[in-house]
Amino acid sequence: MVDVMVVALFSGALLAQTQPPIPPVRLTAEQDHQRTMDLLHITSLRRGADGDPKSPNAANYDESKAAPQSKLPEALVLNNGESVKTPESWWKQRRPEIVEYFDREILGRVPTQTPKVNWEVISTTKEKNGDVAVITKKILGHVENSSYPLIKVDIQLSLTTPADATGPVPMMVELTLSPEAMAALAKRFPGLMSAAGSGPTWQQQVLAKGWGYATYIPTSAQADNGEGLTEGMIGLVNKGQPRKLDDWGVLRAWAWGASRALDYFETDKSVDSKQVGIEGHSRYGKAALVAMAYDPRFAIAYISSSGEAGAKLYRRNFGEQIGNIAGTGEYHWMAGNFLKYDGPLTENDLPIDAHELIALCAPRPVFIGAGATEGDGWVDAKGMFLAAVSAGPVYRLLGKKDLGTHEFPPIETPLIAGDIAFRQHSGGHTPAPNWPTFLTFAGGSIKIGPNAHNAGDDGHKIVPAEIGRNLLRQFGDVEAAK
Repeated sequence: MVDVMVVALFSGALLAQTQPPIPPVRLTAEQDHQRTMDLLHITSLRRGADGDPKSPNAANYDESKAAPQSKLPEALVLNNGESVKTPESWWKQRRPEIVEYFDREILGRVPTQTPKVNWEVISTTKEKNGDVAVITKKILGHVENSSYPLIKVDIQLSLTTPADATGPVPMMVELTLSPEAMAALAKRFPGLMSAAGSGPTWQQQVLAKGWGYATYIPTSAQADNGEGLTEGMIGLVNKGQPRKLDDWGVLRAWAWGASRALDYFETDKSVDSKQVGIEGHSRYGKAALVAMAYDPRFAIAYISSSGEAGAKLYRRNFGEQIGNIAGTGEYHWMAGNFLKYDGPLTENDLPIDAHELIALCAPRPVFIGAGATEGDGWVDAKGMFLAAVSAGPVYRLLGKKDLGTHEFPPIETPLIAGDIAFRQHSGGHTPAPNWPTFLTFAGGSIKIGPNAHNAGDDGHKIVPAEIGRNLLRQFGDVEAAK
């Protein structure tokens, strides 16, 4: 009898190993959105703001109607009502509470174990960007998929460094569209690229400081739509099955990919991996802020026009609203649980707000930028400014400088004297006009490279290594914590 049982068990295990994996579940964004609502027992959501000014549901751009209807949560008050008075209390008590809220209710949880990424340099080219000789590497991050071979993920990354650099250089990594998507946009909107201005590109401005730059394509890690949630990184770890309500959304998957890119930079001798900044615009501004908040290895961030679900206060009625993010076109960015705040609950019921996402970046420097209301009002520049102001107490607690004012500044006024910075430019929905101001701000924040045109100081101290590793373990980012 024992022998028969052993044979049966062995045969069952062998059968399980040889059976092909179940194909990914195929759902449209509308079907998955409805599935999420059903899990939350929600029958309807409130409509988001409409970009058409003639619509009865048009977005509000009247400041007199924009003020938050409820008090912002206190970043330095524990859930039990006690005040946070020491840095130790922030790191060990309050910060984990805020992270838990974002994980469970807003952005979703990254799995405790994620597949290893094996990086491959597929080409190395000597070229010129403007007048500067550079070396550009095209790199692919092959995500280990033996646990579910039906889904393949290759993270796309490009790294450019000055050819005459005598050592590792600081660098900025931009979250950006793929070349194909950029070409399609340029064809559809011919004036879009010209709106960026005719001066040096941001890459050329970075090179002029002796830094390098990188571009990371987030959609190579996770598609930017709801129907892709059973594919990409999220689908891979879920073996093609739909998400649970607190599973990670696309913003966290994009941020996870940025952290894996930073893993690669730590192995590349041309990069000073302790001095890597991150930048993103619009939806990628949201993802860059999430990456900065969750990965203490990033030294500085430029967060451009990130708006709702980024640096903009949820509790403000100006421009884009929570109903837009919770709809079928953007819900995939967030955890499933987020939808309930556009159903039976409201923004005022959120246990946190955007100022606390900025606060999670402390004590590292963050620059928040946007354009004028005419052209970029959807992202609510003032709402992001107010969030930056409300993150200030955390920076001060950690021995850093806040924004320096509570008064919304005139347009084109740079606020860059502290460790949180802000500027609203007079252009539209573009990061280009704020790059020079950001680089001035960053000049005192990141150690300048050895071949820089202007010398700087050693910059800000980032989070101590052991604290940083503990935070990464706390967030489930075991790979980066090694």
